Amino acid sequence: MAFSLRNLSVLAYANGFTLWHYKSGTDPLARAITKGYFADAADLLAAGDMVMLTASEGGKIATIAGAGKGISLAPLC
Repeated sequence: MAFSLRNLSVLAYANGFTLWHYKSGTDPLARAITKGYFADAADLLAAGDMVMLTASEGGKIATIAGAGKGISLAPLC
């Protein structure tokens, strides 16, 4: 399964920071943190935003790194 904008939602927003949630469906966490996976949402995501990822094998918290179509996630835990 590829990235789906429908599975990305805002949990909180304040002072230019957004906390997101993304449910990866059948994609494993390792795929969801690869460079370019979130490219279709690059215009919504900003460096430093955080994403709570949910996948079939568990979850991760990550921060947005990079910009534009090369956007990627840097896992925090």
